[in-house]
Amino acid sequence: MKVLCEKKGHIALVTINRPEVRNCFDPETTVRLAEAWRGIKADDGIRVAVVTGAGEKAFCSGADLGRMLPLMSGDRTPEDEWDRMVAGDDSYFETALLRSFDIGKPVIAAINGIAVAGGMEMAQGTDIRIASETAVFGMPEVRWAIFPKGGSTVRLPRQVSQSTAMEMLLTGDMIDARRALEIGFVSHVVPQAEVLDKSMQIAERIARNGPLAARAIRQSVRECFGRPENEALRMEQAFARPVFESEDIREGPRAFMEKREPRYNGR
Repeated sequence: MKVLCEKKGHIALVTINRPEVRNCFDPETTVRLAEAWRGIKADDGIRVAVVTGAGEKAFCSGADLGRMLPLMSGDRTPEDEWDRMVAGDDSYFETALLRSFDIGKPVIAAINGIAVAGGMEMAQGTDIRIASETAVFGMPEVRWAIFPKGGSTVRLPRQVSQSTAMEMLLTGDMIDARRALEIGFVSHVVPQAEVLDKSMQIAERIARNGPLAARAIRQSVRECFGRPENEALRMEQAFARPVFESEDIREGPRAFMEKREPRYNGR
């Protein structure tokens, strides 16, 4: 299976499983990854998702240049069911890369190697990014006359400085994990063997918190960013209101006073 999706308690672990080609996207991988994200969104029992790549060399190296890009540009006609699905419906690509599809829950990227092109664009669609010491990041599309249409021209300048984003997008140069940490693109750099464990530890910490509060906080941060302050504060209030009307908000303080772990039901 080119994409694996495992449920570990309230956490979904998504693995792109093509290590022999550095976990690049072909049409089948694109469809299966999109379906995994849709399934996670629909599953109320999942509170956090972690996405990674199989093997030690790559998180994801982007689109398969031999199969995916020729199909998208019209240079290759569809040959099988997967080709026809991707060629006939842009939403598979948009969903797989988390470009215009929001699962509504925190997503952590466990970046265990190369994260370039579409791989880095998918990472930009996540909320928390943990990198191995061997990770390499870049948007090389411009070198091959390709526009990085997975969201990078919008998201990257919001996640690092505009000047840094421009340099990466216009030169196509790569950066290592330490540089990614310096510019704030990742929050931790750990040894290769620890990247998934670190990501799962953070996911488990989030999964123990109030799920309604976690989702609302995430939504508020994402949607209020860049808006005028007064407008953003009004939006924040709207995101907070359902949390203050929930059962969970009564359980949290009660558990604190009773010195026990809270039992949240997401309602």
